[in-house]
Amino acid sequence: MFEHNKIHLGIAPLGWSNDDMPELGRDITFEQCISEIALAGFEGTEVGIKFPEDSDILKRYLGVRGLRIASQWFSSYLCSSSYEENEKEFLKTLDFLEKVGANRINVCELTHCLFASEQSMFGKNKPMATDEEWDMLCTGLERLGKIAKNRGFTLCYHHHMATIVQTIDETKRLLDHTNPEYVSLCFDTGHFAFSNEDPIEAAKMFGKRIGHVHLKDIRKEKMEEAIEACFGFRKSVLEGCFTIPGDGMVDFKSVLKIVDDYGYEGWLIVEAEQNPAIANPFENALRARQFIKKLIHI
Repeated sequence: MFEHNKIHLGIAPLGWSNDDMPELGRDITFEQCISEIALAGFEGTEVGIKFPEDSDILKRYLGVRGLRIASQWFSSYLCSSSYEENEKEFLKTLDFLEKVGANRINVCELTHCLFASEQSMFGKNKPMATDEEWDMLCTGLERLGKIAKNRGFTLCYHHHMATIVQTIDETKRLLDHTNPEYVSLCFDTGHFAFSNEDPIEAAKMFGKRIGHVHLKDIRKEKMEEAIEACFGFRKSVLEGCFTIPGDGMVDFKSVLKIVDDYGYEGWLIVEAEQNPAIANPFENALRARQFIKKLIHI
């Protein structure tokens, strides 16, 4: 499975320090994070909250550990602020990623998102966009995606829990109304599973548009508890809903077979929003690396 010279395996820094909840992993340094990523056998990572903003410093720290930057998250507000404001910030992120040698940028629309809310993100509480907002989002993404392409980047839209693009139907609507030349998908197994969708079905539907892959698992019993008790996003993280591949309900063998069948080339990024005080990040990184090695022999 996979042509090994065209696939790169990385792990996101979220297990060490959480971008959305900085108190998680507050005492873990950037140096510890990337050293443990390298020691666990990964090739790269994504930009995290504690990473140096100076690209030269970041490249030096990564280089001595044999690591690379795969991509970076970008928060868009295309439905609630001007396109020009979004583009200005987008260009800053591209400039940084260009300097550190990455060619993917993961965009997620945060208008109406419930990341910081204690409100339930399920059922009628789930964020929704109006038709006008959908038009603004899709038009804006195409414009940003064209800029990205012209600079050698791929814009990958990140469907995500507690946002307006979460479900398979919402992801399909976004992809159906954007040009595949400019907008690809950051396919996240965990966020589809947590949205009570089938990641296998999603991989079959969107395989041609996948430009980046996040490998996240979900603990089924925890997900059921979260839905029943109407958890907010942060509570879901703190209660251990998210976990590393092989520790939950996702059928990674089937999903990755489908992704491979579509000829995917690029990064596979292990990602799990967890409390490092409970889920030791280095031990979890090692477990995830061993699981993937057995699964796809890379």
